[in-house]
Amino acid sequence: MLRAAFFWLMTVLPAFAASLTHDQVADMVVAPYAVGEEINDKGVWQLLNSGGGEAGYVFETGELAPLPGFSGKPINMLVMLDLEGRFIAVKLIAQHEPVFVSGLGEAPFRGFLEQYRGHSINEPLVVGTPYGGAGSGSDLVYLDGVTKATASVRIAHESILAATLAVAREKMQGISAGPPPKPDPDHVEDLDWKALADAGLIGRLRVTNAEEDAAFKNTKWAYDDPEGSNDPNGMYLDLYVIDLGPPSIAKAVLSPETYAETRRFLSRAPDDELYLLIEAGRQGLVSEDFVRNTAPDRISAQQDGLPLALRDADILAHLAKDAPEALEDSTKLVVRLDRRLGFDPTRDWQLSAQAVRMHGMFQPEPGEAHFSLTLKTPERFFTFPQTPEALPPWREALRNRATDLWILSGFLTLLFGALLMQSKLAALKLFTPVRLGILAITIGFVGYWGQGQLSIVTPLAVLRALTGNGSLEVLLYDPFSLLIWGAAILGFVLWGRGFFCGWLCPYGAMQEFAHHLGRVLHLPRWEPPRSLAQALWWTGPLALVALVGIALLSPDHTEKAVEIEPFKTAITTHFDRPWPYVLWAAGWIAVSTVWFKGFCRSVCPLGAAMRLGGLLRLRNWIPRRAECGSPCQLCKVRCNYGAIAKSGEIRYSECFQCLDCVKIHDDPALCVPLVLEAKRAQRATGIREAAE
Repeated sequence: MLRAAFFWLMTVLPAFAASLTHDQVADMVVAPYAVGEEINDKGVWQLLNSGGGEAGYVFETGELAPLPGFSGKPINMLVMLDLEGRFIAVKLIAQHEPVFVSGLGEAPFRGFLEQYRGHSINEPLVVGTPYGGAGSGSDLVYLDGVTKATASVRIAHESILAATLAVAREKMQGISAGPPPKPDPDHVEDLDWKALADAGLIGRLRVTNAEEDAAFKNTKWAYDDPEGSNDPNGMYLDLYVIDLGPPSIAKAVLSPETYAETRRFLSRAPDDELYLLIEAGRQGLVSEDFVRNTAPDRISAQQDGLPLALRDADILAHLAKDAPEALEDSTKLVVRLDRRLGFDPTRDWQLSAQAVRMHGMFQPEPGEAHFSLTLKTPERFFTFPQTPEALPPWREALRNRATDLWILSGFLTLLFGALLMQSKLAALKLFTPVRLGILAITIGFVGYWGQGQLSIVTPLAVLRALTGNGSLEVLLYDPFSLLIWGAAILGFVLWGRGFFCGWLCPYGAMQEFAHHLGRVLHLPRWEPPRSLAQALWWTGPLALVALVGIALLSPDHTEKAVEIEPFKTAITTHFDRPWPYVLWAAGWIAVSTVWFKGFCRSVCPLGAAMRLGGLLRLRNWIPRRAECGSPCQLCKVRCNYGAIAKSGEIRYSECFQCLDCVKIHDDPALCVPLVLEAKRAQRATGIREAAE
């Protein structure tokens, strides 16, 4: 039961974390587009047009912006973006939101994602519906939400924006964005309103009525603001902008009550940067129909030429006592910007206020003009997370698998130690359960967990590298398997092929368990006749020679040819493959119930290569007696691998180090020469006693 649960976990859990493969992405990309090369390890792929030219990018949001939903897991979507920054399509890959899983179903969610098609990342996209006339002339582009699932679709929207802007900044604008800075809670400065103004920590945008009027000159809206025309020197816009993220600045600007409220807000939303907007002119920042906690419809923001998602924080702000008294009665708005979407308050960004005029009586037509202010907060108020140093792939692989490598090293050390004391190991009364326990670890940890099933693919890759058609660096990308290769080579020196084939091969261990199952089920045992056995002995070497030839002469077909090994099907993919592959892998396991490890002893090309290990060993490690082979044939008869000749000689190229013959050799009750010697000694003792 526990093994079944472990197998299920090893099968299912990786599926939640792995990025889509090339073929899986290709299945979701519609004509006339196709998937090109993978650009990075974050699930970003090149998008090609029908002619094979670069058309944009296709990527997953789950890798680039894993914002957790209500289930605690990110919503993963596939985004297709053209080179102009327009959405070609947004498709759902996986989601675990309760409202869509067991409530509304996924159909309305997929319908929501269809709205992105044709929109540009340069548009300020927001989820919601404009209230009353709030949308008239606004820069905002509204996407219809899903009733009863507003929060979930907003999380999805923020994930799409975060992932898309990350790709746009890095791939389309060449801006590499590291971890965003955060306000430093330990940075303290004694500031007041005057000190803030003198230090340039209060941004200010002033637009007179005359300047606003000039923006509409020579348009149909030129005479649609009589109030401004009558007072050209009056202030149309007098906008103050203050960063409330740094505590020292916020304390200097806000009343103690409002300051405390902003800290409570930031404790709930630590990735948001709050800004206080004070408008002392007549523009007003928002329209009359604006609803709190939504996107302001008269102001917008951008950084690096890309839009920033502004949102009202729903905080009614009161100013500090030393603030200009006239500002307390002005329009105030606290907005938030999400640093997870790439916003960096320490770099230049632009806040834009929109001036709107309406022309006509019955169906007034809106006209607009924009006035912008460039802002940034000094770096001393922030902490900058250390950007991890980009490690070479092989070092990254070592770091990622450090725990597995330590466990594997311990397992291999214990296994080497046990086999170096093989006589004591074989003498254990519970030797068979101990051996099966080790083989279970080989299947579960080395195979399914560590993906350390060695394959003929590695020697072929080495061969291609040595002939100039590849690189040996690829071996470093899988340190777990490389450590097993190192152990196998050391095993060659000590014992020949037996160390790996008998103890460390997960697929071989599965066959051995299958054979034990055959004995429990009382299935007949089958051994091929001598002539057939000799023919089957050559199938592995022939397969090996064929694979070497294909690798050198037709390398494009190597991947298909190595499917003669069932390892990928049985171990790597957990039998989750088309039925011919499953039939091949499972069939050999079934055969092993009656023919002991039939694949290992016949077709296996890796086993054929491992036979060379018999030539590398430094000694004959299996003890023999003069009587072995003549007259005693017990070890030969008991050897499941047929690795003992009639003469009693061990064929180490066929020996899998099962230790059965060692157990017989050292057991006075099993070894025929020892039994006969004991009987002779007993008779001699009896004769002496009778004579006395």
